Amino acid sequence: MQANFFRRVLTLTTAGLGAAVLVGCSMFSPSNPRYEPVPLTEYPAGISANIAWNVSVGRDGGSGFAPHVVGDAAYAAAPNGSVVKVGLSTGAVQWRADAGKALSAGVGSDGRVTAVAARDGTVIAFDEQGREKWQARASSQVDIPPAVGAGIVAVRSSDYRIQAFDAQSGEPLWNVQRPGPALALKTNMQMVIIEEMLISGLPNGRLIAIDAASGAVQWEGTVTVSRGATDLERISDIVGAPQIQGPLMCGVAYQGHIVCFDITQGGRPLWEQPFSSTTGMTTDPQHVYAVNQRDVVYAYGLVNGQEVWKQDGLRNRRLSGPAVVPQAVAVGDYQGYVHFLSRSDGRLLGRVQVGGGAVVSPLVGSDRGVLVQTGNGNLVLVGVN
Repeated sequence: MQANFFRRVLTLTTAGLGAAVLVGCSMFSPSNPRYEPVPLTEYPAGISANIAWNVSVGRDGGSGFAPHVVGDAAYAAAPNGSVVKVGLSTGAVQWRADAGKALSAGVGSDGRVTAVAARDGTVIAFDEQGREKWQARASSQVDIPPAVGAGIVAVRSSDYRIQAFDAQSGEPLWNVQRPGPALALKTNMQMVIIEEMLISGLPNGRLIAIDAASGAVQWEGTVTVSRGATDLERISDIVGAPQIQGPLMCGVAYQGHIVCFDITQGGRPLWEQPFSSTTGMTTDPQHVYAVNQRDVVYAYGLVNGQEVWKQDGLRNRRLSGPAVVPQAVAVGDYQGYVHFLSRSDGRLLGRVQVGGGAVVSPLVGSDRGVLVQTGNGNLVLVGVN
Protein backbone atom coordinates (compact mmCIF):
# COMPACT_ATOMS: atom_id res chain seq x y z
CA MET A 1 0.00 0.00 0.00
CA GLN A 2 1.03 3.62 -0.45
CA ALA A 3 1.78 4.20 3.25
CA ASN A 4 4.10 1.20 3.49
CA PHE A 5 5.99 2.40 0.44
CA PHE A 6 6.31 5.90 1.87
CA ARG A 7 7.61 4.58 5.18
CA ARG A 8 10.14 2.29 3.50
CA VAL A 9 11.75 4.85 1.23
CA LEU A 10 11.64 7.73 3.71
CA THR A 11 13.66 5.87 6.35
CA LEU A 12 16.41 5.34 3.78
CA THR A 13 16.94 9.06 3.12
CA THR A 14 19.37 11.27 5.01
CA ALA A 15 18.50 14.42 6.93
CA GLY A 16 19.50 17.86 5.74
CA LEU A 17 17.98 18.97 2.47
CA GLY A 18 18.76 21.80 2.27
CA ALA A 19 8.62 33.83 20.01
CA ALA A 20 6.20 36.11 19.03
CA VAL A 21 3.11 35.07 17.09
CA LEU A 22 1.16 36.78 14.30
CA VAL A 23 -2.42 35.87 13.56
CA GLY A 24 -2.76 34.71 9.95
CA CYS A 25 -5.40 36.50 7.91
CA SER A 26 -6.16 37.14 4.26
CA MET A 27 -5.51 40.44 2.52
CA PHE A 28 -8.69 42.18 3.67
CA SER A 29 -8.96 45.89 4.30
CA PRO A 30 -12.34 47.64 4.32
CA SER A 31 -10.63 50.98 3.63
CA ASN A 32 -9.03 49.83 0.36
CA PRO A 33 -11.33 48.73 -2.50
CA ARG A 34 -8.52 46.56 -3.85
CA TYR A 35 -9.01 44.25 -0.88
CA GLU A 36 -12.80 44.28 -0.75
CA PRO A 37 -14.37 40.80 -0.92
CA VAL A 38 -15.87 40.17 -4.33
CA PRO A 39 -19.67 39.88 -4.24
CA LEU A 40 -21.30 36.51 -4.75
CA THR A 41 -22.51 35.92 -8.30
CA GLU A 42 -25.08 33.67 -9.90
CA TYR A 43 -23.97 30.78 -12.11
CA PRO A 44 -25.42 27.50 -13.40
CA ALA A 45 -25.37 24.95 -10.58
CA GLY A 46 -23.16 21.96 -11.31
CA ILE A 47 -23.87 20.11 -8.07
CA SER A 48 -26.46 20.01 -5.33
CA ALA A 49 -25.10 20.79 -1.84
CA ASN A 50 -27.20 20.52 1.29
CA ILE A 51 -26.72 20.34 5.05
CA ALA A 52 -26.94 16.65 6.01
CA TRP A 53 -26.68 17.26 9.77
CA ASN A 54 -25.69 19.92 12.29
CA VAL A 55 -24.39 19.18 15.81
CA SER A 56 -23.42 21.64 18.54
CA VAL A 57 -19.88 20.97 19.79
CA GLY A 58 -19.43 23.88 22.19
CA ARG A 59 -18.78 27.60 22.12
CA ASP A 60 -16.67 29.36 19.50
CA GLY A 61 -14.01 27.88 17.22
CA GLY A 62 -10.69 28.80 15.64
CA SER A 63 -7.94 27.68 13.31
CA GLY A 64 -6.67 25.12 15.84
CA PHE A 65 -10.03 23.36 16.00
CA ALA A 66 -10.28 21.22 12.89
CA PRO A 67 -12.60 18.21 12.99
CA HIS A 68 -11.01 14.80 12.52
CA VAL A 69 -12.44 11.75 10.74
CA VAL A 70 -11.64 8.12 11.58
CA GLY A 71 -13.73 5.58 9.68
CA ASP A 72 -17.40 6.48 10.14
CA ALA A 73 -16.75 8.75 13.13
CA ALA A 74 -16.07 12.48 13.32
CA TYR A 75 -14.32 14.01 16.34
CA ALA A 76 -14.39 17.68 17.27
CA ALA A 77 -13.59 19.98 20.19
CA ALA A 78 -14.34 23.59 21.09
CA PRO A 79 -12.41 26.22 23.08
CA ASN A 80 -14.77 25.89 26.07
CA GLY A 81 -13.49 22.33 26.67
CA SER A 82 -16.24 20.31 25.02
CA VAL A 83 -15.17 17.22 23.03
CA VAL A 84 -17.54 15.08 20.94
CA LYS A 85 -17.60 11.95 18.82
CA VAL A 86 -20.30 11.97 16.13
CA GLY A 87 -21.41 9.30 13.68
CA LEU A 88 -20.37 10.59 10.28
CA SER A 89 -23.23 8.98 8.40
CA THR A 90 -25.99 9.87 10.88
CA GLY A 91 -24.87 12.91 12.88
CA ALA A 92 -25.73 11.06 16.10
CA VAL A 93 -23.56 12.05 19.10
CA GLN A 94 -21.84 8.86 20.32
CA TRP A 95 -20.19 10.48 23.31
CA ARG A 96 -19.57 13.91 24.73
CA ALA A 97 -16.80 14.82 27.20
CA ASP A 98 -15.67 17.88 29.12
CA ALA A 99 -11.94 18.52 29.31
CA GLY A 100 -12.45 20.70 32.37
CA LYS A 101 -10.18 23.39 30.96
CA ALA A 102 -10.28 26.02 28.24
CA LEU A 103 -8.69 24.55 25.13
CA SER A 104 -6.15 26.05 22.75
CA ALA A 105 -6.27 23.21 20.20
CA GLY A 106 -8.03 19.96 19.41
CA VAL A 107 -8.79 17.34 18.32
CA GLY A 108 -6.59 14.40 17.27
CA SER A 109 -7.70 10.77 17.30
CA ASP A 110 -6.95 7.31 15.98
CA GLY A 111 -10.36 5.99 17.02
CA ARG A 112 -9.00 4.53 20.27
CA VAL A 113 -7.38 7.57 21.88
CA THR A 114 -8.61 11.13 21.38
CA ALA A 115 -6.50 14.10 22.51
CA VAL A 116 -6.89 17.85 22.95
CA ALA A 117 -4.65 20.62 24.32
CA ALA A 118 -5.51 23.15 27.04
CA ARG A 119 -4.35 26.74 27.18
CA ASP A 120 -2.07 26.02 30.14
CA GLY A 121 -0.13 23.42 28.10
CA THR A 122 -1.97 20.39 29.46
CA VAL A 123 -2.54 17.56 26.97
CA ILE A 124 -5.70 15.61 27.79
CA ALA A 125 -6.49 12.17 26.36
CA PHE A 126 -9.81 10.30 26.30
CA ASP A 127 -10.53 6.63 25.70
CA GLU A 128 -12.95 4.98 23.26
CA GLN A 129 -15.95 5.79 25.47
CA GLY A 130 -14.98 9.42 25.99
CA ARG A 131 -13.65 8.93 29.53
CA GLU A 132 -10.55 10.84 30.54
CA LYS A 133 -7.53 8.55 30.16
CA TRP A 134 -4.61 10.74 31.25
CA GLN A 135 -3.18 14.25 31.41
CA ALA A 136 0.37 15.38 30.63
CA ARG A 137 2.16 18.71 30.29
CA ALA A 138 3.70 20.10 27.13
CA SER A 139 6.63 22.48 27.40
CA SER A 140 4.42 25.46 26.47
CA GLN A 141 1.05 26.29 24.94
CA VAL A 142 -0.08 24.10 22.04
CA ASP A 143 -1.93 25.90 19.24
CA ILE A 144 -2.25 23.15 16.62
CA PRO A 145 -4.23 19.90 16.98
CA PRO A 146 -2.43 16.90 18.50
CA ALA A 147 -1.54 14.05 16.14
CA VAL A 148 -2.55 10.60 17.40
CA GLY A 149 -1.40 7.25 16.01
CA ALA A 150 1.40 4.68 15.99
CA GLY A 151 1.13 4.45 19.78
CA ILE A 152 1.81 8.14 20.47
CA VAL A 153 0.11 11.46 21.04
CA ALA A 154 2.30 14.18 19.53
CA VAL A 155 2.02 17.94 20.02
CA ARG A 156 3.94 20.92 18.70
CA SER A 157 4.19 23.71 21.24
CA SER A 158 4.77 27.43 20.83
CA ASP A 159 8.48 27.07 21.63
CA TYR A 160 8.80 25.00 18.41
CA ARG A 161 9.23 21.74 20.31
CA ILE A 162 7.57 18.55 19.05
CA GLN A 163 6.84 16.19 21.96
CA ALA A 164 5.47 12.66 21.98
CA PHE A 165 3.59 10.96 24.82
CA ASP A 166 2.72 7.29 25.15
CA ALA A 167 -0.87 6.98 23.92
CA GLN A 168 -1.85 4.56 26.70
CA SER A 169 -0.13 6.07 29.73
CA GLY A 170 0.72 9.66 28.83
CA GLU A 171 4.37 9.12 29.76
CA PRO A 172 6.79 11.40 27.84
CA LEU A 173 8.66 9.49 25.14
CA TRP A 174 10.78 11.97 23.21
CA ASN A 175 11.01 15.56 22.00
CA VAL A 176 12.56 17.27 19.00
CA GLN A 177 13.23 21.00 18.88
CA ARG A 178 14.50 23.28 16.14
CA PRO A 179 15.49 26.97 16.41
CA GLY A 180 12.50 29.19 15.80
CA PRO A 181 12.09 32.63 14.23
CA ALA A 182 11.27 35.80 16.15
CA LEU A 183 7.81 35.94 14.55
CA ALA A 184 5.49 33.13 13.46
CA LEU A 185 1.95 32.82 12.20
CA LYS A 186 -0.94 31.66 14.33
CA THR A 187 -3.12 30.00 11.71
CA ASN A 188 -4.18 26.63 10.33
CA MET A 189 -1.32 24.17 10.91
CA GLN A 190 -1.50 20.41 11.36
CA MET A 191 0.75 17.38 11.79
CA VAL A 192 0.06 13.94 10.32
CA ILE A 193 1.12 10.41 11.22
CA ILE A 194 1.55 7.95 8.36
CA GLU A 195 3.02 4.47 8.68
CA GLU A 196 4.65 5.21 12.06
CA MET A 197 6.17 8.47 10.83
CA LEU A 198 5.22 11.89 12.20
CA ILE A 199 5.29 14.59 9.51
CA SER A 200 5.23 18.22 10.60
CA GLY A 201 5.86 21.65 9.19
CA LEU A 202 8.14 24.03 11.03
CA PRO A 203 8.03 27.83 11.38
CA ASN A 204 11.28 28.12 9.39
CA GLY A 205 9.90 26.93 6.06
CA ARG A 206 10.85 23.28 6.49
CA LEU A 207 9.13 19.91 6.67
CA ILE A 208 10.38 17.26 9.08
CA ALA A 209 9.75 13.51 9.31
CA ILE A 210 10.28 11.82 12.69
CA ASP A 211 10.17 8.14 13.61
CA ALA A 212 7.16 7.91 15.94
CA ALA A 213 8.66 5.20 18.15
CA SER A 214 12.14 6.60 18.72
CA GLY A 215 11.91 10.32 17.93
CA ALA A 216 14.80 10.00 15.48
CA VAL A 217 14.63 12.59 12.70
CA GLN A 218 14.52 10.70 9.40
CA TRP A 219 14.41 13.59 6.96
CA GLU A 220 14.14 17.35 6.64
CA GLY A 221 13.26 19.27 3.51
CA THR A 222 13.17 22.97 2.68
CA VAL A 223 9.94 24.35 1.27
CA THR A 224 11.15 27.95 1.35
CA VAL A 225 14.06 30.01 2.66
CA SER A 226 13.38 33.11 4.75
CA ARG A 227 14.32 36.37 3.06
CA GLY A 228 13.91 40.02 3.96
CA ALA A 229 15.32 42.80 6.09
CA THR A 230 12.79 42.58 8.93
CA ASP A 231 11.36 39.80 11.08
CA LEU A 232 7.98 40.37 9.43
CA GLU A 233 9.43 39.96 5.94
CA ARG A 234 11.27 36.79 7.00
CA ILE A 235 8.15 34.88 8.17
CA SER A 236 8.04 31.67 6.10
CA ASP A 237 5.92 29.25 8.10
CA ILE A 238 4.60 25.98 6.70
CA VAL A 239 0.80 26.26 6.83
CA GLY A 240 -1.95 23.65 6.73
CA ALA A 241 -1.23 19.93 6.83
CA PRO A 242 1.59 18.18 4.94
CA GLN A 243 0.15 16.19 2.03
CA ILE A 244 1.13 12.64 1.07
CA GLN A 245 0.25 11.12 -2.32
CA GLY A 246 2.10 7.89 -3.15
CA PRO A 247 5.83 8.66 -3.06
CA LEU A 248 5.25 12.43 -3.08
CA MET A 249 5.14 14.70 -0.04
CA CYS A 250 4.00 18.30 -0.54
CA GLY A 251 3.88 21.44 1.56
CA VAL A 252 3.10 25.13 1.19
CA ALA A 253 4.46 28.16 3.05
CA TYR A 254 3.52 31.72 3.79
CA GLN A 255 5.70 34.07 1.72
CA GLY A 256 7.38 31.14 0.01
CA HIS A 257 6.55 28.23 -2.26
CA ILE A 258 4.51 25.15 -2.89
CA VAL A 259 6.94 22.23 -3.15
CA CYS A 260 6.45 18.51 -3.80
CA PHE A 261 9.30 16.19 -2.80
CA ASP A 262 9.96 12.80 -4.39
CA ILE A 263 10.80 10.41 -1.56
CA THR A 264 12.06 7.77 -4.03
CA GLN A 265 14.79 10.23 -5.05
CA GLY A 266 16.19 10.85 -1.59
CA GLY A 267 13.51 13.42 -0.81
CA ARG A 268 14.68 15.84 -3.48
CA PRO A 269 12.27 18.56 -4.64
CA LEU A 270 10.38 17.36 -7.71
CA TRP A 271 8.91 20.79 -8.47
CA GLU A 272 8.15 24.10 -6.82
CA GLN A 273 6.03 27.15 -7.52
CA PRO A 274 6.24 30.61 -5.91
CA PHE A 275 3.26 30.88 -3.57
CA SER A 276 2.08 32.48 -0.35
CA SER A 277 -0.75 30.97 1.67
CA THR A 278 -2.08 31.45 5.18
CA THR A 279 -4.45 28.47 5.10
CA GLY A 280 -2.72 25.49 3.49
CA MET A 281 -3.37 23.06 0.68
CA THR A 282 -4.88 19.70 -0.22
CA THR A 283 -4.28 17.09 -2.92
CA ASP A 284 -5.87 14.30 -4.89
CA PRO A 285 -4.08 11.77 -7.13
CA GLN A 286 -3.94 14.30 -9.99
CA HIS A 287 -3.76 17.79 -8.50
CA VAL A 288 -2.50 20.06 -5.75
CA TYR A 289 -5.05 22.68 -4.61
CA ALA A 290 -4.12 25.79 -2.64
CA VAL A 291 -5.53 29.20 -1.73
CA ASN A 292 -3.20 32.19 -1.88
CA GLN A 293 -3.18 35.34 0.27
CA ARG A 294 -5.64 37.10 -2.03
CA ASP A 295 -8.02 34.12 -1.83
CA VAL A 296 -7.41 33.01 -5.38
CA VAL A 297 -7.71 29.21 -5.64
CA TYR A 298 -5.08 27.40 -7.74
CA ALA A 299 -4.72 23.86 -9.03
CA TYR A 300 -1.34 22.46 -10.09
CA GLY A 301 -0.46 19.13 -11.63
CA LEU A 302 0.69 16.82 -8.85
CA VAL A 303 3.54 15.29 -10.81
CA ASN A 304 4.81 18.26 -12.88
CA GLY A 305 3.69 21.34 -10.91
CA GLN A 306 2.19 23.01 -13.98
CA GLU A 307 -0.71 25.36 -13.36
CA VAL A 308 -3.96 23.65 -14.37
CA TRP A 309 -6.39 26.42 -13.45
CA LYS A 310 -7.00 29.32 -11.12
CA GLN A 311 -10.30 30.69 -9.81
CA ASP A 312 -10.43 34.34 -8.68
CA GLY A 313 -14.21 34.53 -8.33
CA LEU A 314 -13.86 34.30 -4.53
CA ARG A 315 -11.08 36.87 -4.18
CA ASN A 316 -10.67 38.46 -0.75
CA ARG A 317 -13.47 36.39 0.79
CA ARG A 318 -11.10 35.15 3.52
CA LEU A 319 -11.20 31.55 2.41
CA SER A 320 -10.47 28.54 4.59
CA GLY A 321 -8.06 25.79 3.70
CA PRO A 322 -9.47 23.62 0.88
CA ALA A 323 -10.81 20.07 1.12
CA VAL A 324 -11.43 17.44 -1.55
CA VAL A 325 -14.74 15.60 -1.83
CA PRO A 326 -15.54 13.09 -4.59
CA GLN A 327 -17.38 15.66 -6.71
CA ALA A 328 -15.36 18.86 -6.10
CA VAL A 329 -12.86 20.84 -4.06
CA ALA A 330 -14.45 22.92 -1.27
CA VAL A 331 -13.51 26.15 0.56
CA GLY A 332 -15.30 28.12 3.28
CA ASP A 333 -15.52 31.92 3.53
CA TYR A 334 -15.98 34.79 5.98
CA GLN A 335 -19.77 34.81 5.64
CA GLY A 336 -20.22 31.14 6.47
CA TYR A 337 -20.58 29.94 2.88
CA VAL A 338 -19.00 26.73 1.62
CA HIS A 339 -18.14 26.94 -2.07
CA PHE A 340 -17.61 23.97 -4.39
CA LEU A 341 -15.26 24.17 -7.39
CA SER A 342 -14.69 21.73 -10.22
CA ARG A 343 -11.54 19.71 -9.69
CA SER A 344 -10.87 19.62 -13.44
CA ASP A 345 -11.24 23.29 -14.43
CA GLY A 346 -12.04 25.35 -11.30
CA ARG A 347 -15.58 26.31 -12.31
CA LEU A 348 -17.85 27.36 -9.46
CA LEU A 349 -20.34 24.51 -9.08
CA GLY A 350 -22.39 25.42 -6.05
CA ARG A 351 -22.49 26.90 -2.56
CA VAL A 352 -24.37 26.52 0.69
CA GLN A 353 -24.42 28.72 3.79
CA VAL A 354 -23.76 26.83 7.02
CA GLY A 355 -24.09 29.85 9.33
CA GLY A 356 -22.13 30.48 12.50
CA GLY A 357 -19.96 33.29 11.18
CA ALA A 358 -16.65 33.00 9.36
CA VAL A 359 -15.36 29.52 8.51
CA VAL A 360 -11.91 29.64 10.12
CA SER A 361 -11.26 25.98 10.87
CA PRO A 362 -9.89 23.96 7.93
CA LEU A 363 -12.49 21.92 6.08
CA VAL A 364 -12.27 18.13 6.15
CA GLY A 365 -13.32 16.14 3.11
CA SER A 366 -14.90 12.69 3.29
CA ASP A 367 -16.84 10.29 1.09
CA ARG A 368 -20.04 11.60 2.69
CA GLY A 369 -19.31 15.27 2.06
CA VAL A 370 -17.34 18.06 3.67
CA LEU A 371 -17.13 18.64 7.44
CA VAL A 372 -17.26 22.24 8.60
CA GLN A 373 -16.60 23.47 12.12
CA THR A 374 -18.31 26.86 12.32
CA GLY A 375 -17.25 29.94 14.23
CA ASN A 376 -20.04 29.46 16.78
CA GLY A 377 -18.93 25.91 17.64
CA ASN A 378 -21.19 23.76 15.49
CA LEU A 379 -20.08 20.77 13.45
CA VAL A 380 -21.85 20.55 10.07
CA LEU A 381 -21.74 17.91 7.37
CA VAL A 382 -22.50 19.29 3.92
CA GLY A 383 -23.56 16.54 1.55
CA VAL A 384 -22.90 16.83 -2.18
CA ASN A 385 -24.74 15.24 -5.10
